[in-house]
Formats: sequence, structure tokens, C-alpha cells
Amino acid sequence: MADERMRPGRVGVRRGPRGGPSAASRRGPRRVRRAAALLLVAVLVATCGAGSPDRAAGPGWASPGLVGGGGWPFNSVPLSPAEAEGASYLPDSSVVRLGNGRIRFIPFGSDTPITVDPSDPRVAAAVRSDSAWLARGTVPGLTVPDITVPGVPRPGATGPGVTGPPAPAPSPSAAVQAAPGPQGAKSAEAAKAAEAAEAAERNRDMAARALLDLRLLTRPNGASLASWYGPWNFSWPRDSAFAAAAFAVSGHPAEGRRVLRFMARVQHEDGLWAARYNADGTAVADGRPPQLDSLGWVLWASWFFRTQAPSSDLPELWPMVRRAADRLARSLDSTGLPPPSSDYWERGPGHEQDPDRPTLGVVGPVLAGLRSAAAIADGYGKHDKAARWRSASHRLSDAVGRDFAPHGYPRSPIAGGLMDTSVTFLGPPFGPADPAVDAAVANAARKQALPNGGVLPGERWSGHKQVAWTPEMALFTLSAATSGRTVEAHDRLGWLAEHSTSLGALPEKVGERGQPAGVAPLGWTASLVVLSLAALERPLPVPPA
Repeated sequence: MADERMRPGRVGVRRGPRGGPSAASRRGPRRVRRAAALLLVAVLVATCGAGSPDRAAGPGWASPGLVGGGGWPFNSVPLSPAEAEGASYLPDSSVVRLGNGRIRFIPFGSDTPITVDPSDPRVAAAVRSDSAWLARGTVPGLTVPDITVPGVPRPGATGPGVTGPPAPAPSPSAAVQAAPGPQGAKSAEAAKAAEAAEAAERNRDMAARALLDLRLLTRPNGASLASWYGPWNFSWPRDSAFAAAAFAVSGHPAEGRRVLRFMARVQHEDGLWAARYNADGTAVADGRPPQLDSLGWVLWASWFFRTQAPSSDLPELWPMVRRAADRLARSLDSTGLPPPSSDYWERGPGHEQDPDRPTLGVVGPVLAGLRSAAAIADGYGKHDKAARWRSASHRLSDAVGRDFAPHGYPRSPIAGGLMDTSVTFLGPPFGPADPAVDAAVANAARKQALPNGGVLPGERWSGHKQVAWTPEMALFTLSAATSGRTVEAHDRLGWLAEHSTSLGALPEKVGERGQPAGVAPLGWTASLVVLSLAALERPLPVPPA
């Protein structure tokens, strides 16, 4: 969830739950001023305290997805909800077939969409370009979900005695035909195998859509935007780090490199980043202070990029890493903890259960960042720096064990501390596997679960109690995928796919009745889905502790 969107006490709500300023209306037609005041209060509460009125509650954000094309600089425009019925993307592209059969896309070199007949040769050219870009990398997802079907070996199964990578999913019809035994004897098992094959195809399509959306949200200068609409139309270092990682893991290093170069250009000399940036690289001057977790996330993404694209080095990478890691190492106090700071909830420390100490949403990324920076320094032969940052990571790790572990890794390090999704930041792919962390992740997921199948950002969430957040669901998915809980990972991926928009874009939030309740696509969720699906196909690296 990273950002102003969901953060209590924030300005420019990008993730704050929308909807719901009904308190005033329930009180009836009283004085206008009183009703207006109540309305404002209700909006602020409904937006997680994100600090600004819920501008996305109206129809402005309600697009099913972006219309793009196959050419640089990959401009996009949202498809109107009025045109969503019957619309679909042409396979492996951002070209949209409207319900009336005509095609809408943005031609090469343009920023304005056109609507043409399917026979227009520019349509095929745009689709070929998008598809070719996907093919230059790897679209994860085409492995069969880990289901247990008596009498029917799972295609692509791995485990003891099974060698080699998982096989691609067969078509549903092939899965049925391959069922052993007399005709009909294995129909139930074959149906399950067919369902697994269909899920694999669905996952692959979801990954392709996520990658294409990430490319549309990444500007030529490397600014990776959270989404296309108003308060989301900015670049957060946190989200940008995950976009760079998703591009890298899917074999698109040029895009990942562009994102990291943007981060290097806009970094302050003191190692910090602003909370968010305009698309042109200027910091957004809205009064919010830098957020310390962003340093950790960019360091982790820089290390992750090097593991996935070792031949695609960046001259700008080392100075950026050095500044950020030095800043983090200096920030640790005598107890080994960094100072309090906003994190992915984007609310000030004064709103936390323990306002004088950092949340796990800060501590987890800082720990992953210091470990990652030490590994990068070793790779550059900067062993003195590596030793210093590794020592800092050990001090912080000891502090986590002392202050957070005894309470079950809550958000704030106190007895009775509330759980939130940041507990996933301590395990793979950000930290080593730990049974105690796994148990805490399961505890958090249980306490944050909703009847609609999704999750809230945290226990006793102060925003809308029935609106699920997809970044949190995707973080639990990534945790499951990287920790061997494949059935859980596939179940969560299935929920995300089922609650995408009519065009298949991943929204920020999902309402009580299962409808998209926030802007789509959301870049952070798209990145996490790509990483989760990649992790189900091959282990993702973890920064050395």
C-alpha cells in the first residue's frame, strides 16, 4: 500500500479507503454548515486518516484500465467506464477492443488515442510491439497450481524425486483427456486438473497485464507512477523499488534500470528521498517529511536488480547506495533502532501505539536495505563499507529480536501491539526464513482477514472495515510464494484475479461486495503479483543476513 493513499494523517490520499461520508446524511437536513462539517469528518475517517478529502470517491478514478499502444514513449489514457461493457484487451497488448468491435489504442509517437476498424494495419503493429516486448523477457505464471488430486499426478509437479523446472500447464481439454482409468472414472479428478490448468493460464494473463500496466505507468525518464489518476499520479520511492524488481525478475532490465536511474537522480545528497515525486522528478512539496523505509526498499531493489541482471550494471548505482546506506547506518540509536518515521501507512509516528520507536514497517525495510547494501558493497570490492553496513544490520537484527519478537512481531514493539502486514517484511524474499516470523505472518493474516476474502491493512483498521486492500493481499501472497506455502499463494492469486477489473487490471481496493473500490491499475500491486508468480517458478534470492 505504500503511500499517501492509505496512510492515516496524510495529504493527498492515494490509498485511503474511499467511499462512505454518510454520517451527515444520516442526521437529516440540518443546517448546511453542520452537514458540511460532518461530511468532511466522515471523509477523513473513511480515508484512513490520509489527510485529504477522498477525491477518488467520485467517478474520476473508476476506469477499468488503461488504453495504450505498442510504441515509445508508451503513453496511456484511461478507458471510460461507459465504454467498459464488452471491452477487452487484444491478447498480450494494451490495445482495447471496444464492445462495438472497433479498436482503441495510442499510435506510435502520439499521446492521443484513436478508434479504428480492426483491419487498420496500425492495430496489428501495436499488438506486435507489445507482444514482442513481453516475449523479450519471461511472463511468469504458466505453472500448474499446487493441488492434490487423488489418482491424477499434478502436471509440472516438483518435490522429492522430481527434477527440472515445473512443466507448462496443459490446456484444460488435454488435462481431461490425460486422466487415467476407465471413461468417467476419474472425471472429478480430471476436472480438478483442468481447473488447475485454467488457473495457470489465468495467472499468466494476470502477469502479462501487470507487466504491461507497469510499463504504461513508467515514464521515459524512469518515474514509476503509482497510477494514472489525480492523487495517485506521482512516483513514490517505495513503489518504484518494487517496479524495478518486477521488471528485473521478468527479464526486462532496461525498464528496471530506468527506474533506478530516476531514483539516483532525485536522491538528496544526504541519502534521503522525498516522500513522493512529480513525473518530472521534482519533489512534491506538501509538507510530509521523508520516509525512512523508502531508503531500505530502494537498497533492496538495487541489490535485487543486480542479482537478476548482473551484466546490466549502473554507474549511478554505487553512489546512490553509498549515500542511502550511510544514512541508515548513522540513523541507528544506541539500542540499534532507527528513529520513528512514516512507513507504508504514511501516517506520522504520533498516531502509533508507541510513538517514540519505529514501526515494523520502518524496521523491516531498513534491515533488508542494510543487508542488501552490504552485499552490493562486497560486489564492488568496497569491503570497509560492507563491514560497516553489515555491522549495522546485525545491531538492528538484535534489536528486532529484543523489542519485537517477544510480542509476536506487532506493528509497534509493545505488549498487546496490533498486527499489520509489515510482518511480511522480515521473511523471504526480504529476510531469511524464520518459523517464528512465519507464525506471526499467519497470525496477522488471520486478524486482518475480511468476509470478502481480502485483507485489511492492519488489525483494528481505522478506515473502512469491509474494504480490502490489494497491496496487502499481494504482500501476503509474496510471503507465501517465497516461503513454500504454495497452496496459500495460489489461493490468494486467485482472489486477486477474480477481483480485477473487467479489463483485468488490478485495483487498489475491493469493496464489500467484491467490486473494485479504488483506482486501477495500481503499480505496487502489479509489481507484487509479478514477483509472487516468479517466486512460484523459481526461488527468489534473499539478502544475506
